[in-house]
Amino acid sequence: MSKYISEFLGTGFLFCAVIGSGIMGQNLGNENEALILLVNTIVTFFALYFLITSLEPYSNHFNPVVSIAFYLDKKISQNTLGIYILLQILGAVVGVMTANYMFDIENIEFSQKNRSGINIFIAEIIATFGLVFFILISSKDKIPLVVASYIGAAYWFTSSTSFANPAGTIGRMFSNTFAGISPENVLFFCLAEFIGGILAYLFYKFFFKLK
Repeated sequence: MSKYISEFLGTGFLFCAVIGSGIMGQNLGNENEALILLVNTIVTFFALYFLITSLEPYSNHFNPVVSIAFYLDKKISQNTLGIYILLQILGAVVGVMTANYMFDIENIEFSQKNRSGINIFIAEIIATFGLVFFILISSKDKIPLVVASYIGAAYWFTSSTSFANPAGTIGRMFSNTFAGISPENVLFFCLAEFIGGILAYLFYKFFFKLK
């Protein structure tokens, strides 16, 4: 059970940190979105690093596209994959709702933040491709720093701000705050993320996987 609880808790804490840091930035009266994004980036970096590191003995995917890549690479079973994805989505939603509650806003408040456009769709494919690819080619001990560093950088070099996580995308639509996403854009983002993840696995399999 520990690996399943780990996926739920890890994803929950991750997206509580993502949403909570965005709300804190707004609550401090800062209207400078670049500064709020910088705070959001730093918090996400540390959250990813400590969660991946501390939960590594159990399970530390926290992301359906990462779990799918590990399934395709025959590192987890189909049954485990299905349970992971369900728990990751539940964890993300609970984490977002918890952040909302802590900052005294509606637990479920659909985001009105529009994130649409073909350029953003392509950006999200690239963001997810990079995340999955660098996880697959990295040694196990380097993954925490690789993931935290990559996402921290991709927050800034992609126009989508690198969601790169379908569970998180679903969760983030329940918070009408800085890090939220309109429900109308969720399917659009998730599709891009799955495309990016599959392309990353195929690129790894045919060009980088050690025989």
